[in-house]
Amino acid sequence: MTTKQPKTMHVVTVFLEYDRKILLLKRSLKVRTMQSLWAGISGYLEDKDPLLQALKEIQEETGLSKEMVKLLCAGKPLEAVESDKPDVIWIVHPFLFHSTTNLIRIDWEHDEIRWINPSDMQSYETVPKLKEALDNVYVC
Repeated sequence: MTTKQPKTMHVVTVFLEYDRKILLLKRSLKVRTMQSLWAGISGYLEDKDPLLQALKEIQEETGLSKEMVKLLCAGKPLEAVESDKPDVIWIVHPFLFHSTTNLIRIDWEHDEIRWINPSDMQSYETVPKLKEALDNVYVC
C-alpha cells in the first residue's frame, strides 16, 4: 500500500510595521483557503524570487507602492500545516517591512484590517504558524 505524499505549496507572508504595530488582515470568504482567519499579507509564490512576490502582494492587497515600504527582514522559510488539510505542507517565506503610512486600501481578499501590538497576536484566530513567522522576522 502506497502512502500519498503531502503536496508542498510555497507562499509569502508579509508583515507591515508602522509605529511599532503590525498589520493583520482578516481573510474573506472569497479566498480559497483559510477563510475568516487573521493573517499577514500573503500569496502563492508565483515568481522564483520571494521578495519580488512579497512586493507584488503588498501592492495588490494594500495599495501601497514599493516606494512606500522598506524591507526590514527576510526571515527563514518555515513549514505550516492546516489541521483540517494535513495533506498540504505550506512553506512560508516571511518578510517584515516598514510602512510609511497606516492608511491601507484592502482588496477582495480581506474583510477587515487591524494594526495591533505584536504581543496581542495570540488574541486572534490566525492562519497556522503566523506567530512563529512573525517571531522569525523579528530576529534580523
